[in-house]
Amino acid sequence: MNKTLIVLNPHAANGRAGQLWSTIEPLLWEYLGELVVAVTQSPNDVAQHIHEAYSAGLTRVISIGGDGTNHSLINALASHNEQYPNAPQMQYGMLPIGTGRDWARSMGIPFEIESAAKWIATAEPKPVDVGQVQLDDRSVYFLNIASVGISGEVVRRVEKSPRRPWSFLSATLQSMLSYDLPAVQIRVDGKDWIEGTSYLTAIANGTTFGRGMQVAPTANISDGLFDVVHFEGMNHLRAINTIRQVYSGGHMNAKPVHHVRARIVEVSGVDEPLGMELDGEFAQGRTLRFDLKQGLLNLLI
Repeated sequence: MNKTLIVLNPHAANGRAGQLWSTIEPLLWEYLGELVVAVTQSPNDVAQHIHEAYSAGLTRVISIGGDGTNHSLINALASHNEQYPNAPQMQYGMLPIGTGRDWARSMGIPFEIESAAKWIATAEPKPVDVGQVQLDDRSVYFLNIASVGISGEVVRRVEKSPRRPWSFLSATLQSMLSYDLPAVQIRVDGKDWIEGTSYLTAIANGTTFGRGMQVAPTANISDGLFDVVHFEGMNHLRAINTIRQVYSGGHMNAKPVHHVRARIVEVSGVDEPLGMELDGEFAQGRTLRFDLKQGLLNLLI
């Protein structure tokens, strides 16, 4: 049986990942065979771990960490796969340790860690799409959802506060009360689509973000298209009512919500740079271009 690289961030979820490692390590040895464990202290370490593992012939990598660890691994693997398109791809899987765990919700990965270990052992590799966003000065990959608008402000607040179960809800409510709606221009597949004030635009490969919000309930990670869901500018009261419906997917029928499917999405801030989040990580830029890279990642699902 081939060796498996485990990339462990023991500090994820306020140290919960490190605490759980002693429980799940023997299970993974039993289910997966021989492990090579790389303990990472910083997302900047991840690319080097991937390079060394690939050079050593490892074909499978599993992340045990939070959004930051997963985001760094996805970027390292996607970048490698684009650079060497004809080389064998490493298989990638993740165990849900972080606070959001929205990818686990989308994929049906159990939250209970022993069950998740069994799930990952029986998961099969499948080519899935990956999003790439070109910011003003750099390019970044994302697997699940990128969203432009109030979500950037929410993530910025969450990153500055201690991680608690209510951190996301608290940051969302604070952001909704103080958020200034930006003016945006949006083009999809080269055609003008939306122009005006914006509350949120989700460029979705997966279905769920924000701790269980089904912002793009019809999205599919291997269909070659983004689901683009746009929430136009609205007052606070209407915004609260509309956002409340996102948990069930009922917002898709709301009047201020627009939906289209596309492979290329361009979002421009008319007056100022736009805050955004990429799989739970904060970013910003004035001109954003999103491209779908079909089948770029070999994911264990």
